[in-house]
Amino acid sequence: MDGGGSESQGLPPPPPPPPSTKSSTHRRAAAAAAGDGGDGGAGEEQEAAPPSHTRTTVHHNSDATHDQKLMTTEETTQASIEMGERNGNGAEYVSVGELHFPRARVDNFKKLSLLPLVFIIFYEVSGGPFGVEDSVQAAGPLLALVGFLVFPLIWSVPEALITAEMGTMFPEAGGYVVWVSSALGPYWGFQQGWMKWLSGVIDNALYPVLFLDYLKSAIPALGGGVPRVAAVLVLTLLLTYMNYRGLTVVGWVAVLLGIFSIMPFVVMGLVAIPKVKPSRWLVVNLHNVDWNLYLNTLFWNLNYWDSISTLAGEVENPNKTLPKALFYALILVVLGYFFPLLMGTGAVPLDRELWTDGYFSDVAKIIGGVWLRWWIQGAAAVSNMGMFVAEMSSDSFQLLGMAERGMLPKFFGKRSRYGTPVIGILFSASGVLLLSWLSFQEIVAAENFLYCFGMILEFISFIRLRVKYPATTRPYKIPTGTVGAILMCIPPTVLICVVLALSTLKVVIVSLAAILIGLVMQPCLTYVERKRWIKFSVSADLPDLHGANQESVGSIRH
Repeated sequence: MDGGGSESQGLPPPPPPPPSTKSSTHRRAAAAAAGDGGDGGAGEEQEAAPPSHTRTTVHHNSDATHDQKLMTTEETTQASIEMGERNGNGAEYVSVGELHFPRARVDNFKKLSLLPLVFIIFYEVSGGPFGVEDSVQAAGPLLALVGFLVFPLIWSVPEALITAEMGTMFPEAGGYVVWVSSALGPYWGFQQGWMKWLSGVIDNALYPVLFLDYLKSAIPALGGGVPRVAAVLVLTLLLTYMNYRGLTVVGWVAVLLGIFSIMPFVVMGLVAIPKVKPSRWLVVNLHNVDWNLYLNTLFWNLNYWDSISTLAGEVENPNKTLPKALFYALILVVLGYFFPLLMGTGAVPLDRELWTDGYFSDVAKIIGGVWLRWWIQGAAAVSNMGMFVAEMSSDSFQLLGMAERGMLPKFFGKRSRYGTPVIGILFSASGVLLLSWLSFQEIVAAENFLYCFGMILEFISFIRLRVKYPATTRPYKIPTGTVGAILMCIPPTVLICVVLALSTLKVVIVSLAAILIGLVMQPCLTYVERKRWIKFSVSADLPDLHGANQESVGSIRH
């Protein structure tokens, strides 16, 4: 049994239960979603707190009084009580369920600790300065450097803060899907899941492309044709298998790959110091700026902070670990972009046309020689491996979370013996292979368009939950009121509108077609479920997001 709690809080052990067709697992549940939002039983007009646990299996942070209330609301009086992990406040999670027909216990699998989580976030967002070269080509050194300092304040910080608050409020595999569903209903929750999963898969299709772009100068055969196709296939299968083997494997692999990816740029920066000419940093020509490429490059390199929310249920003590990991990862990401750009543009004579994806390996050769170029190329290769496995983990766990919420067929919720979502991994890998033929710029533009729509839904949900349930317990809360929360969302929303407005007609048509598919797909799946052609199932371990039983919800609150 994981965790440190072993006392029963004064509750006597229950008698043995009779045979049953249901069972429960001791899982880290979204207890924060049931917080202290008000008085129960006040009628339909009072919205005291967001939906909470109402099914046979109930998990909450408990004290003696709260445990007694939980027991009185159970329909089954003969149950076993398993005392599990302590949450961030020292209270214990309680699993009340029946003994027979147990499912695979999720808590038997190792959880993510702080350091692996930091590097998974690092790889979901960044992975190093590979791919930032286009910002120099698009706008010159000055705007590129300013962009990677200012853009995080406008975009990354608000997104990371919202992820910390909402991710600890709903620590389960659905992540942002659950946020939107709890605020706007299951229809829009599904749309969020569809758009974010599709943008994630499109994003993942980029990494084999970048991987081969960095190697093709050393191995020209990888530039196209059968060798390139075969390399994409082998790489995708290898990294997919790594995801299958378990999230902790992914986490510690991310740590090792991250150190290897960052170190050559530290060395390059130190070697470049004698060659740096500060005047090169000030070059700018506002009449010769490709704003579409510039903003898309910044946006792509500094987004996806919310992806880690789909792994929150697999994290040790997410209430404390998730906010800390986001903070440390934010520092690592910004420094990982700014320092190499600063030293590279300062030490090498400017030729904007050369600054395209993969150019840092040439910069390394100019600054330090062939040995540094090979190191940068190796770092780029392993960095793309890290980004691939991190993104696939989030995408596949998102599908598992949607299945646990009944938004997708039950078979999406199947876990391997390593605790990983088998079907989700296979679907994500298939999407990557289908999209890997696209070019770098096409991939970035298409995923940014879809990602923007998903972020709009997240901002709306964040504000709506703040307004609708202001008193709900939030393990981590951004230190602003409702007005402050709205003001914080305005700059990134304006940026989203600018990115959307600059999109090409081709990207707009393809992306809107993808969104239309999602709008139609949800009613079709609902019809399939109603006809019972495919089995859907809502996990009994999760809270009711839509308040099906508000009186019962109120009765189990403090």
